[in-house]
Amino acid sequence: MKIRSITYFCSPGYPIDEGVLQRAGRFIRAARDAFQTAGYEVQTTRLAAPPFMGYLPEAGMLPTLAQAVEKLAAEYGIDYVSLGPAFPDSQEGYTAIPTALAATQNAFFSGSLTTPDGRISLLAVRACAQIIHQAAGITPDGFTNLRFAALANVPAGSPFFPAAYHIGGEPAFALATEAADLAVQAFREAGTLMEAQQALPAAIEQHAHRLEKTAGELAGQFGVRFGVRFSGIDFSLAPFPDEALSLGAAMEALGVSSLGLHGSLAAAAILADAIDRARFKRIGFSGLMLPVLEDAILAKRATDGTLSVKDMLLYSAVCGTGLDTLPLPGNTTPEQLSALLLDLAALGVRLGKPLTARLMPIPGKAAGDPTGFDFAYFANSRVLALDAAPLRNCLAGEATFALHQRGKTHHLE
Repeated sequence: MKIRSITYFCSPGYPIDEGVLQRAGRFIRAARDAFQTAGYEVQTTRLAAPPFMGYLPEAGMLPTLAQAVEKLAAEYGIDYVSLGPAFPDSQEGYTAIPTALAATQNAFFSGSLTTPDGRISLLAVRACAQIIHQAAGITPDGFTNLRFAALANVPAGSPFFPAAYHIGGEPAFALATEAADLAVQAFREAGTLMEAQQALPAAIEQHAHRLEKTAGELAGQFGVRFGVRFSGIDFSLAPFPDEALSLGAAMEALGVSSLGLHGSLAAAAILADAIDRARFKRIGFSGLMLPVLEDAILAKRATDGTLSVKDMLLYSAVCGTGLDTLPLPGNTTPEQLSALLLDLAALGVRLGKPLTARLMPIPGKAAGDPTGFDFAYFANSRVLALDAAPLRNCLAGEATFALHQRGKTHHLE
């Protein structure tokens, strides 16, 4: 198990308060050292800011802000920055994101499909689809969309990018894990389903105890100096493109012969349930993460043709994070993307859970073509077909609407 990220949450402000970033860098250096001393490799360090439209005088200033924060963060030893989501009450925020993506290399952004009170905005759905479509053409391989996600019902505080953003107030930090190996080991060694359901929570809790101990010591030390608190761990068990670190491999170890065939939904639910059973200071998604291009078995099953976009959307009903690193045809239109994003938003709101979509149309590629990324965190696969057409009638309008959360009782007045 590794720490995917130590994510520091703060408010750099505008004009940027360099002292805030300086303190963030000082903390992150100490935190990296502390967790490595505790026996954990720290892969990246990150900084998450509040939603940019909350403090920028105008949306057009986003590229300049992003470049400045990215530059200062690098100077203070912070690998990546997130400047938070655009929300439906400031539509101009969405239009500024593609230019900011093009102007940066290590800055992440997001756009919310939903309002802060959980209503779906059709305008925001289309705005996010347009961002994905524009971002796909920034580089020839479509890689820029790794730095953008559409969010549905996602609160502040998750340490995983691109969804991370700060709510404001005192600085905080959280941990994102790369821990798919815990699930692979627990499920491969289990003789019965009950043993599998018990082994994974026990492994998570064992590591959580060690991580929380080190985090508490850091919070005590730096809380006194400049008010940093530890908000928790997102144990979404992020994978790495190796079968020993594959959540797809863990699900198949339960007995599904090939991920994507029937039985896969049950395996996903069992894995997500095992994470839910673990007791730890949780933050963010803390659920099953299924990024197609970051998981060796998911990528292979997409290549084999057993795993589809619809399958991934189906598993989002029981997993924790939604659609992640899905390779799509380069000629995918904004209208097709809107239809998929609307489905994701409806699923998140109806089930009362946070979901994200990180979609990657690849210029010049058609469904079935091999991907060709040269990136350590990606396993190459094949481009997935997207069965979508433009929305019509009411769904093509500009409404912002609510869906009652399933399982809650609602009384009409």
